[in-house]
Amino acid sequence: MPAISVVIPAYNEKEGIATVVTNIQNAMDLMNRLYEIIVVDDGSEDETADRARRAGARVISHPYNIGNGAAVKTGIRAARGEILVILDGDGQHDPTDISRLIEKVGPYDMVVGARTSESETSLHRNLANRIYNRLATYVCGRKIEDLTSGFRAINARIARSFVYLLPNTFSYPTTITLAVVRSGHSLAYVPIKASKRSGKSKIKLLRDGARFFLIIVKIATLFAPMRIFIPVSVSMFLTGFIWGLVKILVYGGRYGPTSAMLMTMAVVIFMVGLVSEQVAQLRFDRSEDRNPAPSED
Repeated sequence: MPAISVVIPAYNEKEGIATVVTNIQNAMDLMNRLYEIIVVDDGSEDETADRARRAGARVISHPYNIGNGAAVKTGIRAARGEILVILDGDGQHDPTDISRLIEKVGPYDMVVGARTSESETSLHRNLANRIYNRLATYVCGRKIEDLTSGFRAINARIARSFVYLLPNTFSYPTTITLAVVRSGHSLAYVPIKASKRSGKSKIKLLRDGARFFLIIVKIATLFAPMRIFIPVSVSMFLTGFIWGLVKILVYGGRYGPTSAMLMTMAVVIFMVGLVSEQVAQLRFDRSEDRNPAPSED
């Protein structure tokens, strides 16, 4: 059985997939550990699957395009190694960095390649990533250096425990990062330099950017509901309270139903947050029961 499974989601990557697989083989051979390379062809309309297979990868093909996240989930389910390495099939990740990530798996449950300022990434992507990183840092309660990086190594057992949470879209890195941190697993970052991808990017800034934001909110409500409900509750309460004072002190009127309604809704939202926190804890406890830690002999 392989010790390491390298999972590569790919869609219409015929130009570079063979080179990516070959470079990964060269890097993995230097590590002297058993490994497998799994290319999940997400319904490509070109020769991606054939070229990956000829290069020596184990290929799993979707009958049609489902999504980048769906390809990753397929790869996670099919992987046989104890450590999973996930990277993109467009050539932007350097396979020689795999060893740097893997050597930290053990002390850490997941290790992510954090793109440095030297990476060949676009300005608008860098700006969006900074916003996502700050929001995720608030939700997680610890610094998130690169929320959307597609290059990571993770304990296979932990990855499988979160497969049901992962979306079928490009926002799977966001989901698995927040899920790992908020469920109490350890996370480390290794600085990497990402190259310019080969071919055309399949991420749409507005569509996928909004989806990333909604995913962060969704995972926050699953693992840390009060991080969302408390700010909303406090904001509504203060708005109602201040508006009531303004009506009394400035306009000389009554406190008014609007202020009372806002303050009442703030209390309701806070109570919903408390209930959600308990539900989240029950869900997490049941997840732990379904995926017990391996016993030590």
